[in-house]
Amino acid sequence: MKLDDLAGLQFTYDEVGCTQYDETPEGYHRLEYRERLGDGDEVFQRAADALLAWRMQRAAGLPMTATDAPPRVGTNSLGLLGPGLLNKRLRSRLGLPVPCRVVWTVDEPDRIGFAYGTLEGHPESGEESFLVTRDAGGVYVAIRAYSRPATWYTRLAGPVTRKAQHYAATRYAAALRRLAT
Repeated sequence: MKLDDLAGLQFTYDEVGCTQYDETPEGYHRLEYRERLGDGDEVFQRAADALLAWRMQRAAGLPMTATDAPPRVGTNSLGLLGPGLLNKRLRSRLGLPVPCRVVWTVDEPDRIGFAYGTLEGHPESGEESFLVTRDAGGVYVAIRAYSRPATWYTRLAGPVTRKAQHYAATRYAAALRRLAT
């Protein structure tokens, strides 16, 4: 699968945009993860820049390409899940494609981010959002997702997929902290 192949793909779920709200669609597992990145305008701006340039995912070990940077509604992205220690050439042959499309964005003085939803061919069905926020307590990254298995192998993996999603969120946050500080 290539980035150009994503234009004709459909979402694998009906609840598009729900990561903007506090409700989880019925039948989905929810992930909420928030981590402090640091303090100050520079940390906020560096974190926002890294997020909007798709560097957070790449720095966390998920090769990612996208049709737009910064993301906008309709931007297609293609990640590749695979053994992180393999070289890039081998990973591109063994990796599992994770096609997504951006469903909402936010660009406010103290809140920047986006969410993408899964497309046909993704092993999960659902949505994930990434927000960089700043308040009196510091600069934070917040990751919210809801998902359910979309393939036989993710159904078979059961709770392991939820643990993997939580692990990915911690890696994203750690990568963004490194990029911002």
